[in-house]
Amino acid sequence: MFAEYIQAALERAEYKVIDNGQEPYFVEVPELDDVWATGRTIEDARRNFIEALEDWIAAHLLWNLALPPIGGQTISVSREPVAVV
Repeated sequence: MFAEYIQAALERAEYKVIDNGQEPYFVEVPELDDVWATGRTIEDARRNFIEALEDWIAAHLLWNLALPPIGGQTISVSREPVAVV
């Protein structure tokens, strides 16, 4: 479910060249508020975006915030207690 969600986000990613010196490549997904990254190359920006997206997903789950569906993909977590054996 996580890999599919991240892949759906990457399929919607928009890449831009910005004039900020060291990291001119910028990537974002318009449907995802506050998730973006930069990089020295497009691939660096993509890797940085994946890391930022993973952190964003983890924070949303930790704080019990809803994640928007992307391309039919969703992430939901059961709030049932888990027994640790």
